[in-house]
Amino acid sequence: MREAGDTDLVVSGLSAGYRHRPVVRDLTLAPFRAGQVTALVGPNAAGKSTLLRALSGLIPARGAVRLGGEDLLRLPRARRAAIVGFMPQALPQGVALSVIETVIAALRAVPGAAPLPGAAARARAAALLVEMGIGALALEPIDRLSGGQRQLVSLAQAVVGEPRVLLLDEPTSALDLRHQAVVMGLLRRLAREGRVVAVVLHDLALAARYADHVVVLDKGACAAQGTPEAAITPRVLAQVYGVEARVETCSQGRLQVMVDAPLA
Repeated sequence: MREAGDTDLVVSGLSAGYRHRPVVRDLTLAPFRAGQVTALVGPNAAGKSTLLRALSGLIPARGAVRLGGEDLLRLPRARRAAIVGFMPQALPQGVALSVIETVIAALRAVPGAAPLPGAAARARAAALLVEMGIGALALEPIDRLSGGQRQLVSLAQAVVGEPRVLLLDEPTSALDLRHQAVVMGLLRRLAREGRVVAVVLHDLALAARYADHVVVLDKGACAAQGTPEAAITPRVLAQVYGVEARVETCSQGRLQVMVDAPLA
């Protein structure tokens, strides 16, 4: 395994949780490579969202999360927010703004960024919404959107500031098949531009199709990591998910996961 570069994210000895309930314990992972999509997968309560929130600085954590020579856990909040874009599972309720206004607000909230003139900020937000297939929703109030539409807006807020590290918590969970493909294709493009992209996914088919690197979590520990072919195997699925499954390659060379039965 090659050493981490200055643009890679390195997690070492990370522990995090909530009050007196530890979730992630002394976790050390292979580098999250800039230019690649890393998928965090695992069953419910495996620690996926907790890990993502710890990486983003939203909950206290011990250990080290390094990007080049900087430890993100020890940076001032404003400096970290300028580097890391985070997408939660859901937008807050009661937001009395239009879609494009919330995306522009997210752009203007990036610490240290040179402020764009109003017309330029609006143009960037509008172009992103069009790229994501929701340009027609630009003037719609957030509170009138469906769950899937709100999820897409949340993603737009996370990426509009062009962060070096992009952390996304289940960005496809409420989306139809077309928008899943749009979102995952966008994440691959953002990664190819040189960003670190880490995404929590429940859908192993999406992880196998779009991720370059997969981390399988179980009870706050790493059960497997590597390429999709190395990390998503019948043995790992039996051990972590408790299912009998087949992992095969389709006619186009893509990994397919077929669950046959739960294990007793």
